[in-house]
Amino acid sequence: MVKKLFIPVFALALFSCNQRKEAEANTSLSYFDVKGYFGKEISRLQRLNPEVDKTVIINGIAEHKKAKITDWTKELAIFVNADINKTSWKGSFKTKEQDGVDIYTSDNKKIPVKKISITWKGQKAGKIEIIIDNKNILYQSQDTLTYCPDSLYEIKKQQKIRLLKEKKYSVIGKLK
Repeated sequence: MVKKLFIPVFALALFSCNQRKEAEANTSLSYFDVKGYFGKEISRLQRLNPEVDKTVIINGIAEHKKAKITDWTKELAIFVNADINKTSWKGSFKTKEQDGVDIYTSDNKKIPVKKISITWKGQKAGKIEIIIDNKNILYQSQDTLTYCPDSLYEIKKQQKIRLLKEKKYSVIGKLK
């Protein structure tokens, strides 16, 4: 009898510990929750399964197609990876609010995310723009990410690898 009671009590105790850690993690965000926002958008887009007019441009050569995206997690991974709420980055971003736009900027050389702008439409984000800048001795790249819920996502990238030609590409997805 005691053994049968021990397992459910142990499982309940374990579950309650996990809930508390999750609640603590959510309250410790210093900046806009990029990772959480795009996690919700990925779930929503998976559920809606919209058709996408997708254009890929590499060094001025464009390719266009209509598609149903099967893996939104992969499609929007670059947005999720621009999360600025990493523990080691706490206090590294300046926050400014101007005319309904929240702006987060960092000039720290070790942080690739340089700027995030969120334009609000009431209580919802109407547009999110992210600038990511990576530099080292051999490689330099700048990404400009734009996301407008229910209408568009755009990824523009310029990269220069030492001893190779500069490469520019963009991906534009228009949701239908």
